[in-house]
Amino acid sequence: MNNQVESAFSDEKPAQAGVAAQAGVVAEPGAVTQTDTATQVDAVTQTGAAMEPVRSFDRAWDQMRPVTLERNVMKNADGSCLVTFGDTRVLCTATVEEGVPAWRRSSRAGWVTAEYAMLPASTNRRTKRERANRKGRSMEIERLIGRSLRSVVDLNRLGEYTITLDCDVLQADGGTRTASITGAWVALHDALYSLVEKDILPRLPLTGQVAAISMGYVNGKPLLDLDYPEDSHADIDMNLVGTETGQIIEVQGTGEGGPFDREQLNQLLDLGQAGIAHLVDLQNQVTGFRE
Repeated sequence: MNNQVESAFSDEKPAQAGVAAQAGVVAEPGAVTQTDTATQVDAVTQTGAAMEPVRSFDRAWDQMRPVTLERNVMKNADGSCLVTFGDTRVLCTATVEEGVPAWRRSSRAGWVTAEYAMLPASTNRRTKRERANRKGRSMEIERLIGRSLRSVVDLNRLGEYTITLDCDVLQADGGTRTASITGAWVALHDALYSLVEKDILPRLPLTGQVAAISMGYVNGKPLLDLDYPEDSHADIDMNLVGTETGQIIEVQGTGEGGPFDREQLNQLLDLGQAGIAHLVDLQNQVTGFRE
């Protein structure tokens, strides 16, 4: 199993550039080259004529940002993964504890939960640490992460253990919840695998993979994997959580600029599922889950 895997996109775009054409290309381990991610949503030529908006990392409408999954970055965690989606960076750790919440004890089954937070310097303006008063957004995201991961764990086979996934956003440039889910699955896999290695569990209680990606309409065009400037200007904003088999776990979608139709919804879902197929391939390359 590789400790780090990185997606790469060729500078030479095929006739139909996109995730389907680009997926599965893996570069040697190393840092993603960072470029200026200030997307020019209203880009114009020097003569003033309108042109196609320039996306971060010079990608096509159906391309993702470079994605990196780096395992074993925290020695005290039972599983850990530093995930990057372009300039979004999230540290995901998994901790195994014996016992389950009180309301769960009679079931003899395990539990998987999550916590999510943004570090103060993860955004342009300092984000205040959440102490007594948790933000509704953070609570909503950590519930999303938790239920997404529980959907691919056999909790009965896990037994009376609780696994907590901590997702801390180091740098935010859009898609922090989708990056968190994608990286948290890797950390969860390694935490569960550690229980097998210690002979606590006879086999891995994972039933599948889960990853997530954002999609949206910006200036009337469908886009995959929105960065922050694109997300801020989106007419339709959507997140998709899915599995390696193409099944859907959750869809979050909002018409920011007005209602949208079924054709637009289907187009975004197709776009998102292509992105998830790419992400689960990267997860598999770094964990060897399907080998």
